Amino acid sequence: MSLALTLIPLPFRALTPPLGLADICYRTGMASRPRYSHPILFGTLVVGTLDLFDAVVFFRIRNGVPPLRIFQSIAAGLLGRSSSQMGWHSGGLGILLHYFIAFLIVSIFYAVSRGVPALRRNTLVVGMLYGVAAYVVMNYVVLPLSATTRGPFVLPVFINGILIHTFGVGLPSAWFARD
Repeated sequence: MSLALTLIPLPFRALTPPLGLADICYRTGMASRPRYSHPILFGTLVVGTLDLFDAVVFFRIRNGVPPLRIFQSIAAGLLGRSSSQMGWHSGGLGILLHYFIAFLIVSIFYAVSRGVPALRRNTLVVGMLYGVAAYVVMNYVVLPLSATTRGPFVLPVFINGILIHTFGVGLPSAWFARD
């Protein structure tokens, strides 16, 4: 039984219409959508985990690459090719770097959306566009400046990258920043 109904005395409950979520939220002063006390933290965990999970599953199925190698390839951005010789030391660094980058992506959207309120209201469209922008910046600005080399263009890898950045990076970033 909902909180609102328990506040109504028993004889009058039969006379009250059923309450919807909006009524309960209005009557109890609750927000109609959940609010996160730490939107950047939760956004970082969701974005980082979705993107990492996608990379591990996609490259395992496509190329048979073990997860450690995925993590080492992230660390290669700092360490170069030698990261593949460092075992879990570079793998752990790769995981930390991955979540740090996710933190930056979520934080940038959150900060910009505080100055441009329309970004917080159009979660779906803005989030998807932000995801594509994040893909472009990561692949055509950050990777060329890193210590690793970019491989040749491969259509399935490109499509997967666009999709995960659209739905797994951009949308969650916008979701956690919304009003």
